[in-house]
Amino acid sequence: MSSQAKIGLTALTTLVISSMIGSGIFSLPQNMAEVAGSQALLIGWLITGIGIIFLGISFACLAKLRPDLDGGIYTYAREGFGGLMGFFSAWGYWLCTTIGIVGYLVVAFEAVGTFTDTPDAVLFGKGNTFAAFVGESAVAWLIYWLVARGIKEAAGVNLVATFVKVFPLMVFIGLAAYFFRSDIFMADWSGATLATPEQPDVGIMSQVKNTMLITLWVFTGIEGAAVLSKYARRREDVGRATVLGVVLVLLMYVAITVLAQGILPRADIAAMANPSMAGVLAYMVGGWGKVLISVCLIVSVLSSYLSWTLYATEIPHLGAKNGAFPKSFIRLNANGVPHGSLLFTTLTVQLCLFLVWQTGNSYSTLLMVSTSMILIPYLLIGAYLLKLALAGNLSAKYKFIGAAATLYALWIVYAAGTEYLLFSVLLYLPGALLYLHSQHRFHGRLKLQGFEKIILLILAVLAVPAFYQLYG
Repeated sequence: MSSQAKIGLTALTTLVISSMIGSGIFSLPQNMAEVAGSQALLIGWLITGIGIIFLGISFACLAKLRPDLDGGIYTYAREGFGGLMGFFSAWGYWLCTTIGIVGYLVVAFEAVGTFTDTPDAVLFGKGNTFAAFVGESAVAWLIYWLVARGIKEAAGVNLVATFVKVFPLMVFIGLAAYFFRSDIFMADWSGATLATPEQPDVGIMSQVKNTMLITLWVFTGIEGAAVLSKYARRREDVGRATVLGVVLVLLMYVAITVLAQGILPRADIAAMANPSMAGVLAYMVGGWGKVLISVCLIVSVLSSYLSWTLYATEIPHLGAKNGAFPKSFIRLNANGVPHGSLLFTTLTVQLCLFLVWQTGNSYSTLLMVSTSMILIPYLLIGAYLLKLALAGNLSAKYKFIGAAATLYALWIVYAAGTEYLLFSVLLYLPGALLYLHSQHRFHGRLKLQGFEKIILLILAVLAVPAFYQLYG
């Protein structure tokens, strides 16, 4: 690739920002207000800011240290910790992106509902009604049809989509800074109004822990620059773009959530329908603010949906080449698209949409489930960098970065709590069966190391309390 065709720092940074900004940011005020007061909000963002920057730098370091490895999250985990952990990383990332895609559709149709629904006639509700299910399914299969024909986002489309995402955020931040009142922000400093008869004492650290999955969710996509590292004009731009993109997005996230709690009481924001940014902006400027945010959310979600479908399709395709997924995922159609993987992903999206409709689950539930599945993949990124640094006796900076990213990922696993960790066990179980089946078909036998058998045994044991939690 010629140097003119390669990606410079500005374009690479834009790609990082675009990959992280999807639907989550438009719902952040409500998501955070639902679980934390002002003090916990600031502490949560401080922890996330430091941890996510180290995670981003870890991706950049691995791209520099192991430029021979393609596939990012899956390949790093397989190279560092064996085939089974590589598969679990790929499976967790695939489920995160797939369930995230479902969340995109649900919140988009919830936004459409703000224009169509009335107290007497609810059409789309929280994106979980029958009408929403039909509309979401139609979009899912339209994207399937487009991707199957090799349709991908061009750089120009990505640039326009990024502007559409960022412009309303800047408008919101500017107006919120003008309308901000410190007395409203400080009124629920400790989050005392979060107390309920069932949970009368909600401590600060408990609130901080409850923000962790939300803050991690909105940074999913941080790996964008590392994935595209081979296209970078200069290798050092990968780290710069990742850190610059993360810092800029972090500043936007912090500004939006902090300023929102200085506009309206925390409890009022927590009770809002999503996209809650629309409700807060409408309070400040009237109906046009709600329209602006809702329209921009829909455009943002649809542009991100295509990218995330491509990610979700690529991971099983790469895994199939190493026997981690069925061989049918390897084959490409006439347009160079791994059709088996694409169809598998779209059918999974369809099943999840059906379950959302039947159970009445909302975007917030999907957010938590999706983020719980990215915990293992991100943990293995920091751990692999730390392993490389220790095994190769690399400079202290690599050891420090790897250790910091690993500790942050471990903290997130702890903060997620047993409920979501046990639920993720149930989602990893069918993946383990798929892996064993694929291994047998690919190699004619099961190729498992001793520690991998122990991991599968632990997973089987944890399945007992996981099923009890679900059905008990």
